[in-house]
Amino acid sequence: IQSIRQVLEGDDGTDQEVGDDPRNAAVRIEESAENDRVDSLFKSQFERGGDFVLGQSLDNAELGQTYFFAPLLGFISSPFDPKNDHFGIDVVSKKDEPIKSIADGTVIFSSWTQDAGNVIAVQHRGNLISVYKHNSTLMKNVGNFVSAGDIVAIIGNTGELTDGPHLHLELWYNGNAVNPEEFISF
Repeated sequence: IQSIRQVLEGDDGTDQEVGDDPRNAAVRIEESAENDRVDSLFKSQFERGGDFVLGQSLDNAELGQTYFFAPLLGFISSPFDPKNDHFGIDVVSKKDEPIKSIADGTVIFSSWTQDAGNVIAVQHRGNLISVYKHNSTLMKNVGNFVSAGDIVAIIGNTGELTDGPHLHLELWYNGNAVNPEEFISF
């Protein structure tokens, strides 16, 4: 949960102090080498394309068999486009429209971020996380259990990366962004 909180808040962890213990320096060097190896592997897989492109060719059979509740009714103003770093969809709706959880789960993040304003994230079963950004008000706290259709937030226009009241909805399955339009009717 702490790692997810740091990612959503834009903290890359570089300003954390490990101390002056020489053993920590060795650990940092090993972690750096491992990160470089993973980055190189990711880069080579990404450049090859094919099965590795986010949101495509993933084994989404389990998601396809699950019914998801629409978080709100509206129209999509900006589609899912991972090639341009838009890992969700933007849904425009009426002012003060309640935003509902797409499925049963537990709130793992409920806070303010500079870019996305009021953000709430819900961990669902099957390694699925739904993220709701730019809300005016958050209705649930970290640790709260929510049922499908429970109100988790109110639509808003908060954060630096917004250009009007809307919901930015992201779905992350097994650590990969997936297109919410493939699983939810708006």
